[in-house]
Amino acid sequence: MSDNGAAAANGGQQVPQVKMNILGQFVRDLSFENVMAQKGASGEVQPDVSIQVNLDAQKRPTAHQYDVVIKLNIDSKAKESRDQLFLMEIEYGGVFHIEGVPEEQLHPFLLIECPRMLFPFLRRIVSDVTRDGGYPPLNLENIDFVQLYRSELARRQSEQGGQTANA
Repeated sequence: MSDNGAAAANGGQQVPQVKMNILGQFVRDLSFENVMAQKGASGEVQPDVSIQVNLDAQKRPTAHQYDVVIKLNIDSKAKESRDQLFLMEIEYGGVFHIEGVPEEQLHPFLLIECPRMLFPFLRRIVSDVTRDGGYPPLNLENIDFVQLYRSELARRQSEQGGQTANA
């Protein structure tokens, strides 16, 4: 009965059922450079942390499978002296099986919904690595992947607009 109601609401067309499974998750690359420990410095320092986020998604050779990778560059410096505390680069990925997403919605789905599923696992790894490096665990704030996607689209459009104006 509910199927008929959904079909009637969409002009008699069946709405495709979206299926998404995470087939695997992995750390593709991880680098943690503990600069402060290498210098032998110690004592209490107030950190100033900056984080850059990049996303990548690619189709796999197998039907309906995609690789999605979140890339974080984390730079931590002392607030007062601006001395480097640590640098962390991590690429965390997942292999997704996705069906039922219309082609025009696949790109945003891959760069919003898939990273949203991976993020809690990435957050835990960052927390563990910074704690094991001798710092308080760095608990990342939630990332607004919708806003990140929109910002990237706007950046690309303005870049294309600037190239057209220069041509």
